[in-house]
Amino acid sequence: MELSNLRPAAGSKHSDNFRRGRGHGSGNGKTAGKGHKGQKARSGAPRVGFEGGQMPLYRRIPKRGFKNFNKKEIVGINVSALERFEDGATVTVETLIEAGVVKNPRDGVKILGNGELTKKLNVKADAFSAGAKEKIENLGGTAEVI
Repeated sequence: MELSNLRPAAGSKHSDNFRRGRGHGSGNGKTAGKGHKGQKARSGAPRVGFEGGQMPLYRRIPKRGFKNFNKKEIVGINVSALERFEDGATVTVETLIEAGVVKNPRDGVKILGNGELTKKLNVKADAFSAGAKEKIENLGGTAEVI
């Protein structure tokens, strides 16, 4: 036996979720771990962030900005990125992920019209810009919204 592998006997350690203030015999009676007197010993001790009547920090700092928790994060892909697919291929969000064009589609994928496209493709995405839809359809492909 060495100091590095000493362990308390099984069953001798107690968890910290026992009932406080239930008499001397309980091991945590009388003041129930609150010490003697003082504000923190009493019921109704100040809430978190209370600064003794001074204007608390969270009210002294100005409110800034706005977080829209309903917003959607749409990933934009240019038609030039679709050039890597073969002529006549069907391009979906899954094939874009496999090809490494999109890493994380988040809330949707939108095809944008920047760049040139020379192949006939059947593209299925969440949204298309007017320019992208026109470029895909001018080459005989289809732009289908899923």
